[in-house]
Amino acid sequence: ACAVQAPVVLVGDIHRGGVIAQIVGTQAVLDPTDLERIVGFAVNRFRGDVSLFDAGRDDIARRTGWPSLGVIPWFWEAWKLPAEDMMDIASRRGGACKVVVPQLERMANFDDLDPLAAEPEVTVEIVPPGRALPGDADLVLIPGSKSTIGDLAYLRAQGWDIDILAHHRRGGHVLGLCGGYQMLGKTIDDPLGVEGAPGKVAGLGLLDVHTVMSDDKRVTLTEASSLQGGLPVQGYEIHMGRTTGADCKRGWLQIADRVEGAASADGRVLGSYLHGLFSADGFRAHYLSQLGYDSSTQYEDSVEDTLDALADHLEQHMDLDHLLSLATEVPAP
Repeated sequence: ACAVQAPVVLVGDIHRGGVIAQIVGTQAVLDPTDLERIVGFAVNRFRGDVSLFDAGRDDIARRTGWPSLGVIPWFWEAWKLPAEDMMDIASRRGGACKVVVPQLERMANFDDLDPLAAEPEVTVEIVPPGRALPGDADLVLIPGSKSTIGDLAYLRAQGWDIDILAHHRRGGHVLGLCGGYQMLGKTIDDPLGVEGAPGKVAGLGLLDVHTVMSDDKRVTLTEASSLQGGLPVQGYEIHMGRTTGADCKRGWLQIADRVEGAASADGRVLGSYLHGLFSADGFRAHYLSQLGYDSSTQYEDSVEDTLDALADHLEQHMDLDHLLSLATEVPAP
């Protein structure tokens, strides 16, 4: 903000408690250069009658000299929006279809789970460290990771590798996305030490593929279609490493002129580098049907509806005219 001379609104989270100390204390410890950028404050995530905090709001304004832009009540539909970080990750109870997700230490790309959690027939259970993966899962989904080899070691330290292999032996389905896809293979080789010390480790061995890490990171928006049914999928790739092997011949997504992903011979273990594929309503419905369940959600429409509801919520509880009047034109770099 200082670099581009942008105005800053300081937002306090009253749900954590001590919001007056949060905002007043922040003013007390900021450097003068940073303080010059702050033009107002707001209080977020208030539960109950907002008028009960009128005195607190006025006290903050008196102590800081900053104008209040509003006290914003808790927005109950926020869980329908894509998760932004680990703080947003939570189990979501729904119907009989149970999707179990081991909570990796360096878990990434959390929004892969949101479309599944929005399905009424689906329960998404995030399993924290120290707990075994439940034995009644329909699907074990291994998510993306910021450090595949490190999180594979973490997964083994929890005993989740044993749980995943037992789940597969019982006839369960397993899906690995990005780093989770790499973990499902036979080996992960990091000759350049991209993730740490150079070396090669054994994967879970549920897919006959091998991954070699490289310092070339693939970052791209991607349009694809499922090879089974030609269902459109939109997503993104963000990964380092290349995965090859016999099970790649059973790839299940078509991206331009290449086939992406891998599948086991029995079709119950799938891996892909494509994030966001469950956002596509048709593909998600087809995938859930293979698990024996129906889909009844238009996910992308629900996200747009929730964003509209959030905009209405902010318009009701914030002084948006004042907020926009505080905005300045940022000079071109």
